[in-house]
Amino acid sequence: MKPLIRLFFKTLRLLLTPFVLAWYWLTRPKGIVRPATKQQAIDARTQKLALYHYPTCPFCLKTRRVIRRLSLKIELRDALNDEAHRAALIAGGGKPQVPCLLITDAQGKQTWLYESDAINAYFNREFGGAVAA
Repeated sequence: MKPLIRLFFKTLRLLLTPFVLAWYWLTRPKGIVRPATKQQAIDARTQKLALYHYPTCPFCLKTRRVIRRLSLKIELRDALNDEAHRAALIAGGGKPQVPCLLITDAQGKQTWLYESDAINAYFNREFGGAVAA
């Protein structure tokens, strides 16, 4: 019974993937425009951030929408199709759950932030200012 259920969901995911990606592409928000000096300062701050994600995960899409809306340059690490990124996620964060934001501070200390709502709240708090969520 379990293999049949697993096959069902795998097939469903394969069938829905193009529609999910098309929906994301068609409805993606425009990024906010900041003065060049402010954007450069934000770009410098985001260099120490990396988002582990799956390309079609709804929670990852939700997080990537906020990244785009806030015009953030954050490295995206595909933990589904890249074994090295998946292994790093498990080794550092302790579990293969996505989305997961890796935050590295100036001293090199790493913080692994899970849950799309927590990640989006972090982005809005750190980079959103008066921008609505």
